[in-house]
Amino acid sequence: MALPLWWEGLGEQWRQALGVAAVLLWLALVVLLALQTRAHWPQRPEWSRKVLHIGTGPVVLIAWGLGIERWIALPAAAVVTVAAALNHRFRLLPAVEDVGRASYGTVAYGAAITTLMALFWPQRSDAVAAGVLVMACGDGLAGLLGASIASPSWTIAGQRKSLLGTATMGLVSLGVLVALRLALPAGGGLGPSLPALVAIAVAAMLLEQFALLGIDNLAVPVAVGLLWALLGAQT
Repeated sequence: MALPLWWEGLGEQWRQALGVAAVLLWLALVVLLALQTRAHWPQRPEWSRKVLHIGTGPVVLIAWGLGIERWIALPAAAVVTVAAALNHRFRLLPAVEDVGRASYGTVAYGAAITTLMALFWPQRSDAVAAGVLVMACGDGLAGLLGASIASPSWTIAGQRKSLLGTATMGLVSLGVLVALRLALPAGGGLGPSLPALVAIAVAAMLLEQFALLGIDNLAVPVAVGLLWALLGAQT
């Protein structure tokens, strides 16, 4: 991503500090919105969780766009994952965890972001963004619509899946991947071709079917990031 001239003119330490501040501000706003959602719709605990699920995704774009270095991004992702694990254990923020079922989804989500950071940041930040945004937007919207609007459904490993939710996952994932590919510099050789993007979206949709204990929050982003990097390198 091209950075504005005024940003490039700042010293490296100032750029990193302001980048971290921007990420923290965004996360604070997302958490505040989740808490407000929980307060206004206590009968819908899944909604506040989805606000966090979807709202976390753009953090990767902020970090990428502002050029946050690996030595900051990777430990920060690990700390957030540990914080999610502690919250899962002690329920410090009920808006994150109280969804009426056993799920390690928030911990798995943090672990997925940490894994992608470890594998690709910052040389292939686009692969990190692909994995995280597919999970944030695709799975987040699939969960909201699938649970709110009736459609044919089935059960896999005790988890209900619906036709609408599954279709939403596939279509939103493809839309996110296409938008990310179009945002990359032309001729950069980084992004996969359109057929490859369709294949990645289908893979994400299929993996999302296996959501026992929220493990899809780990499997989907990591698989999408790996496929993006692999198939993009071959185009």
